[in-house]
Amino acid sequence: MSRPRKSGVTPAQKSDSRWTVAVVVPCYRETDNVLDVLAGIGADVRHIFVVDDACPDGTGRLVRKSCKDKRVQVIVHDRNRGVGGATLTGYERAIEAGADVIVKLDGDGQMDPAFIPQLIEPIVKGAADYVKGNRFHDLQGLGKMPVLRIVGNILLSFASKVSSGYWNVFDPTNGFTAIHTKIATRLPFEKIANGFFFESDVLFRLNNLRAAIAEMPMTARYGNEKSTLNIRKAVLEFAAGHFVNTAKRIFYSYFLRDFNVASVELVLGIPLFLFGVTFGISEWRESVVTGVPATAGTVVLAALPIILGTQLLIAFLDFDTRNVPKAPIHPKM
Repeated sequence: MSRPRKSGVTPAQKSDSRWTVAVVVPCYRETDNVLDVLAGIGADVRHIFVVDDACPDGTGRLVRKSCKDKRVQVIVHDRNRGVGGATLTGYERAIEAGADVIVKLDGDGQMDPAFIPQLIEPIVKGAADYVKGNRFHDLQGLGKMPVLRIVGNILLSFASKVSSGYWNVFDPTNGFTAIHTKIATRLPFEKIANGFFFESDVLFRLNNLRAAIAEMPMTARYGNEKSTLNIRKAVLEFAAGHFVNTAKRIFYSYFLRDFNVASVELVLGIPLFLFGVTFGISEWRESVVTGVPATAGTVVLAALPIILGTQLLIAFLDFDTRNVPKAPIHPKM
């Protein structure tokens, strides 16, 4: 398990005091945890934006009344916009404040603010444009995570790899993230999902920019926080979002911006595979109905396109997994 530095300041920060860090804390029903979260944010953070997403329990009101930290600014939405909408509001304020790096820290207490220096270090060093936490690096820490959440995260991680193109990234729903402001300003705020699909959708948008992503091993803390996630609604939202983003990413990457060998593999692989499967099923059904066994030629005619199509699709996936953005772009902007 990685542990935060006691000093709360990274070597990169010590050598360069020009970096201004802002923390965005989206809140919905977080009166039980938000004050402890804010108290744990170190002195290396200059701005803290608490976004009350129309909380019925008055989280923003509590912070204004009880938190004396002068870095804290409370923003209250007049209507609920979802965790994504609240985060984007915080992003906008952080950009206006002149922050260089923007950290998203949920108000439920599951993320340790002491890890912020480690989270932003790859950005400060110019090694990444976006950094996110990963709760699956520490196997010992997984014992504290509910089994249903582990299974759900594994399935969502694979779906996110396909839709975002970041095959090296795991735990896509982890909300502990940091982004360079130059990258944040290039995100299409009006198009990004406002609900729980926010983190996954941001990965898709980052791939469109060819931004480099790094991960920070962490252990989540589970206490008395109550999730507002509607499982049934979330499944539909995530399934639809990943399907649409997958189609968009493949079109943008392999047909609109470029046309390469992987594009050819995809164009040939899908039709061949589908033809083989469709023809094979059709001939099998006819053989069952008539009682006449299929000829060797018929079997080959069905099997060969399936084999060729599968090989082409595997070759495409091999190309796609190696096409992950690796070079950060913010130092060149």
